[in-house]
Amino acid sequence: MRAYYFDNLPGDQRLPHDLQPYRPVEPPELANMKVLTWHIPIAGYEDKLEAIARDRGYKNRDTIDVSREGMGDVYEAKIKGFFEEHMHEDEEIRYILSGSGFFDVRETPSDAWIRIAVGAGDLLVLPAGIYHRFTLDEQDRIKALRLFQDEPKWIPHARSAATDSNEHRVEYLCTIGVGA
Repeated sequence: MRAYYFDNLPGDQRLPHDLQPYRPVEPPELANMKVLTWHIPIAGYEDKLEAIARDRGYKNRDTIDVSREGMGDVYEAKIKGFFEEHMHEDEEIRYILSGSGFFDVRETPSDAWIRIAVGAGDLLVLPAGIYHRFTLDEQDRIKALRLFQDEPKWIPHARSAATDSNEHRVEYLCTIGVGA
């Protein structure tokens, strides 16, 4: 897993978009944003992932195959939707089984994008209330295990004045020491 500041230049969202000069973001900086990361090798991942799931209260899971083959006719619309800035009222937990892609998270209060490149064996937890987006990279495919604390759901709330005052957003800002 590699995290760094996004360059904000126009162009294919599937390209790395490394800011020049390169500005890496280390795991402790992500942890300050309440973004958690692990690398668990695919071979024999089940027991390690299960231990984390038990510890963090993840009771349910499913698998998503984000690819033309896996999504069929809805592929283009889904990719476009994933890349729109949004937040969730629940944690977003993904363990990458194969393929690769990018999760972009908004740094607060700078509002800069931090890009997190994920690949097979990476586990990423985005906190409820953080603004983010997702895209594939040039491989154009990713298969991920999605974990949930309750019933599986994925409800995006597009960034707006309403989401800025959403209780989960406000709580997130308080946990990182910003805002109200």
